[in-house]
Formats: sequence, C-alpha cells, structure tokens
Amino acid sequence: MIEDVKKLAKTAGEAILEVYRRDAFDVSLKDDKSPVTEADKRADQVIVDGLKQVDPSIPFLTEESAQTPYDERSTWERFWLVDPLDGTKEFLKKTGQFTVNIALIEQGKPVLGVVWAPVIEWLYWGTREGGAFKQAEGKESPIRTRKPNKAAMALVASKDHAGPQVQALKEKYPGCELKSMGSSLKLCLVAEGEADLYLRDGPTMEWDTGAADAIVRAAGGVVERWDGSRGSGLLDYNKQDLYNPKFLVKGDPDLEVILS
Repeated sequence: MIEDVKKLAKTAGEAILEVYRRDAFDVSLKDDKSPVTEADKRADQVIVDGLKQVDPSIPFLTEESAQTPYDERSTWERFWLVDPLDGTKEFLKKTGQFTVNIALIEQGKPVLGVVWAPVIEWLYWGTREGGAFKQAEGKESPIRTRKPNKAAMALVASKDHAGPQVQALKEKYPGCELKSMGSSLKLCLVAEGEADLYLRDGPTMEWDTGAADAIVRAAGGVVERWDGSRGSGLLDYNKQDLYNPKFLVKGDPDLEVILS
C-alpha cells in the first residue's frame, strides 16, 4: 500500500507543478480567508481518484473536498486524511516549500504517512510497522530522530506563523539554532534528526499534520498537544472539531519541555 501512496503523491505533485510553472493562475479565498488555487483542486482530484483505486473500502477526508458530517465519520475505524497542497502561501511565494500530504488514520492514530515536496524533490514516508524514510537526490535512506544536546538545540519555526511561545522556547535554550521551513516539512526536519523541537502555537487542521505526524512517530518522535506550558498527550485525529490544538513536536519523547 505504501508504494501506491508514494506514487499517488508524486502524480498529484505533477498536477501541482503544471500550475506552479505558469506565469499566472487563479487564486480565490475560502471561507476562512485562506487562499486556494487551481493546483489545490487539481491535486485533490488526482488523490481522491487514486485512493479509490488503492482501496475503495477506505473513506477519505481531504481539505478541498466536501466535509463528511461527524455523525458519519465518527464510525470510521480507518480513513485517508489528505492535504493535497500544504503550504499554499509558500506555493504563491514560489519558495518550493510546499507538500502533498497523505495519511492513513486508524482509530484516531496516524499509522502511515507520505509527504512529497515536488519542487525540491524530497519524499518522506513512514509506517507504524516499517519505520521512516527519506528519498532525496536519488538516494533513499532510513531516518530517525536524534537525542538532543541541550547546549546546541535546533528548533524549527514557521516562516509565517511563529507565535510568542516560539520566542519563549528560544529563550529556554540559549544559543539554539533556529531553522525556518514551510508546510509539513517542519515536522519532517525533526523526524530526520535535523532538528529537535517544533512548537506550533497557531491554528492548524488535522490534514495539515496527519501525514508528517505518522512519519515523526515512525522515526521515533512524538507530536504532543501543547497546553501552553508543557506537552499533554499525543495528537489524535477524527475529532468532531477538525482543528488541532497547539502542539509540540519532539525528536526525543523523553525530553521534558516546560515553559513557565
């Protein structure tokens, strides 16, 4: 199944790049004022059609498709969770740091995830049973999170959404290295041991994190709910409210992070 999903993510990436390479394309605003492009919609259709071929018995929840009522999806034991183009702002700014995200959720937990960055050609994937991997520059390698050196921590920050608690986290670890990255690639940096922590204290949706969360878990890390001062249990999925709480990504699950 994972090979099918990897191929599907790349096919969706091709549809995105056809739009990305144009000099101009249509951009509209959704109800929440976030931008959506033709590329989002085209990738969504590619993925939805493809997942029906992979296993027609598994339902799906995607950012761009009509949302299934909670009364129905609350009965799902497993489902596909999809963000066809994560990082639309990065897409519009032409940074290349946007991704295709496809996750399989079982009983509220991400058990398979694929993240594909079509411009920079980084492919991450992970499964609960099989571990986590990255493919870049034609090379495929297993990835693992790392044990942090508190005197030389590396923190990931969002280019557009770093809030005040990110500054507090920087102050907790003086001399830390700050790495900036777009979309779900921030979580993937922790998964591959290039960073130790990523704190997100702004709003996200379940489809923003599902695939990369699966990869972080497969690589040995955790994505915890953040209560404002410390972690408080792993993120869960298929909630009635599809907004994520604030969260903290840790490469080392045993690292205790407390902000006063």
